[in-house]
Amino acid sequence: MRAVFLDLETLDDLDLTPLERVVDELVCYPHTTPEQVAERIAGFDVVVTNKTGLTAEHMAAAEGLQLICVAATGVNNLDLAMARSLGITVCNAQGYGTRSVAQHVITLIMALHTRLLDYDRAVRNGDWNRTDQFCLLDYPIIEVSGRTLGIIGYGTLGQAVAQQAQALGMKVLVAARPGEPASEGRLPFAQLLEQVDVLSLHCPLTEQTRNLIDAAALARMKPGSFIVNAARGGIVNEEALAAALRSGHLGGAATDVLSVEPPREGNPLLDPSLPNLIVTPHCAWGSREARETIIRQLAENIQAFRDGAPRRCVNL
Repeated sequence: MRAVFLDLETLDDLDLTPLERVVDELVCYPHTTPEQVAERIAGFDVVVTNKTGLTAEHMAAAEGLQLICVAATGVNNLDLAMARSLGITVCNAQGYGTRSVAQHVITLIMALHTRLLDYDRAVRNGDWNRTDQFCLLDYPIIEVSGRTLGIIGYGTLGQAVAQQAQALGMKVLVAARPGEPASEGRLPFAQLLEQVDVLSLHCPLTEQTRNLIDAAALARMKPGSFIVNAARGGIVNEEALAAALRSGHLGGAATDVLSVEPPREGNPLLDPSLPNLIVTPHCAWGSREARETIIRQLAENIQAFRDGAPRRCVNL
């Protein structure tokens, strides 16, 4: 089988031997534009893609295409209905970034509570040099032990974050799914917002969760509370978050995601004047171990397909 990887760039520092072993030929491109897709997938049995989209037209024109492997969990960049109608199997990667994302979220929570970036900047700006005492305590430090963490989205990632937070002495509350009633162990969304010191998001971006955290939701949160988003940018209304930080209602926020990535046209959360805000570039998932797991799962998916027993299929 011949395979083409359309956008290897986020994995190009890794050993691709596991992939090369399960195909007869592997052609890789660091990046592929929409205009290049049709030409680059022509003649290949297997297409591997991370974020590069394949439309119905691409699939219909790709004679001999049998398998699409997504180097991620999300498959919103594919026309699954067309793939199914053409008999093209679609497989994804699953659970690869749980430890990496949980680690990143806990790091952000700790950094907000300790004002880590503010103190680092203070030292670099010479503020410590100018003090009259041995230490600098210009920014309030809060201990996470005893604080209440609220989680929206209690799947594998949400549970991993909860486990690590509890190890730090935090109390964990879980929200019911948006639009659904409370159940055992899950509080109504609005009630949870009012009780938490830190809100961590781990739900997918859907029509139900788009702008879930808007001005009204932020107003319900305790004064001085924190919000961390390592899910999807559109879940939080960015203008509302910026306003809540400027007003001082929120004590801080951290996000690994923005509504448009990369943010070439700017974004309200990139304003350097916003207080106690940490923005990271959608890198929470990207530990070396997590990315190596993606390569291994891609190879497993291709081999399983060749053996007649496809795994991690999303369109069967």
